[in-house]
Amino acid sequence: MNRSALALLILISFVMGFLKVSEYHSATGFQIPAKVVSNIGDVRLKASFASTKQHTQTHAASEIELKDGRIRAFWFSGSREGAADVEIHSAVFDPVQGAWGVEHTIATREGTENSLMRYISKLGNPVAARSNDGKLWLYFVTVSMGGWAGSSITTMTSEDEGETWSPARRLITSPFLNISTLIKGTPFLYSDGTVGLPVYHEFINKFGEILHFDKTGQLIDEQRLSAGKDHGLQPIMLPQSENKALVIMRHTGDEHRQLIGVTTEDGGQHWTVPVKLGVLNPDAAASAVVLPDGRILAVLNNMEQGRNALSLMISADNGRLWTNIYQLEDQQNQLTGKPHYLKTVTELAKELVTPEVAEYVRSTENSMCANNSCSFEFSYPYLIQVENGDFHLVYTWNRSFIKHVWFSQAWLDLRLKTSLHD
Repeated sequence: MNRSALALLILISFVMGFLKVSEYHSATGFQIPAKVVSNIGDVRLKASFASTKQHTQTHAASEIELKDGRIRAFWFSGSREGAADVEIHSAVFDPVQGAWGVEHTIATREGTENSLMRYISKLGNPVAARSNDGKLWLYFVTVSMGGWAGSSITTMTSEDEGETWSPARRLITSPFLNISTLIKGTPFLYSDGTVGLPVYHEFINKFGEILHFDKTGQLIDEQRLSAGKDHGLQPIMLPQSENKALVIMRHTGDEHRQLIGVTTEDGGQHWTVPVKLGVLNPDAAASAVVLPDGRILAVLNNMEQGRNALSLMISADNGRLWTNIYQLEDQQNQLTGKPHYLKTVTELAKELVTPEVAEYVRSTENSMCANNSCSFEFSYPYLIQVENGDFHLVYTWNRSFIKHVWFSQAWLDLRLKTSLHD
């Protein structure tokens, strides 16, 4: 095929996709979760590893509450990000036992190829949603050619809380050859029970977008959130009422990168121009939830550059002012020569695991050290508040494991009181 024919094919596919999407109509508003019931007297902060596989790289965790109150987490794991051996893994946390179950594989590159009947070079970024009928939907990125900019979204469903999954199905989300759609943010529901999925694009231009799917997984609408110099990636949807919502995004523009935000007052029909929110977040995804009182609780890398510190922050004015209420990780001033690094990692790992600490340290060394220099990474957080008021946070821990932090509303209230007096 010559260049002219290829260009014509791309143009036709773009126009047909645009016309198809333009026929659809958005839902009239957002579905707001029921008010949580908090155990006020239980002050709790506990941390552990959700993943257990050693000598591998793990990244991009997400989680969802199951019907019985357990938490199911997902992440990708392999020899390195983008490698052919990367798989989507999952494990379940039982809050009664306070422990994670066995890590297991739920999707592989080869299995996804067989389901989609197309070549797949890599997998990544799984996130889960629950539709109104109780079914779990798992969305993850698949790439057939090129880097992440050539990705599309694949989905599987489960009728038994993630124990078994349907064959994978590729979603049609972009008129441009159905490529360059990536995911990271938490899915949400519209008022009619249909699913909204925050996504982003990195091919040619970088921008955030909200995709709206019907109950069968067909795209019925899309809303652009940023464009041009407002390079917003990895959007996080924060519905505040049926019609009102804030979306915060990672910014990839100039130096001193901050979170940027857009708002809607009409259920997502229209969005404001992106504005900087005054809190640093240089080069990684953030996560956030809306508290029952309307404040926004966020987890992000609040620093000039890098991913070696992770902060828990709160805003009471829709993201204009932020207060750091707890430092989840902070290795900004640590030496990164290998002997000192391994000593530091050993101390950190001892707080999370009892047996086999040495193997956990060796796994981290393999992922984060080159020659005699090492680095720290705490990134890609995913925060949820569950029905009983507790919070569950998972994030990448030195590219080697997924760390889980479990805290109660009572612990959060105590931290808020403490931070106000600091």
